Amino acid sequence: MTAELIRSRRKTLSLQVRPDGSVLVRAPLLTSKHEIQRFLDRHTDWVLKQQARMLARAAEAELVPQLSGEELNALKKAARKDLTARVEAFAAQMGVSYGRISIRHQKSKWGSCSSSGNLNLNCLLMLTPEFVRDYVVVHELSHRKHMNHSPAFWAEVARILPDYKTARAWLRENGTAVMDRNPVP
Repeated sequence: MTAELIRSRRKTLSLQVRPDGSVLVRAPLLTSKHEIQRFLDRHTDWVLKQQARMLARAAEAELVPQLSGEELNALKKAARKDLTARVEAFAAQMGVSYGRISIRHQKSKWGSCSSSGNLNLNCLLMLTPEFVRDYVVVHELSHRKHMNHSPAFWAEVARILPDYKTARAWLRENGTAVMDRNPVP
């Protein structure tokens, strides 16, 4: 098995299988090539399993219809109205303020919240069920109280959406297929 090697001041060896199936090994500076090869050999089954997953995911992505520019613009317009209303309602319920709301076409994130309270929300949320949109909005607004993912943060999310784990599970199971609708750059 061939792999790209990156040495750095890290303390442990790590493996990464990239979406194209190539393998990356990160190693401490003084690790011998023999030790790196033993590490690779011990993890061959895991690498092959990950490469098979990447290949299957790429095949699935090819079957997913891409959004046209018109469809993307329509989603952005719908998202501006829908998600802004959700932010306003949940912010009032949670007792938090927020700054600017930006609706974006993002390739990997559903949303984000800056330390100054500006919210970025992905227009592709309009392709998800309402309970998922609610979850993403509450998740980002909870960062107005806790700029981390601490137990206190998750308690805040649960206070507003006791069943939030259902939305997280939906995103884990279906989020990739929604993101795959992104037009190829």
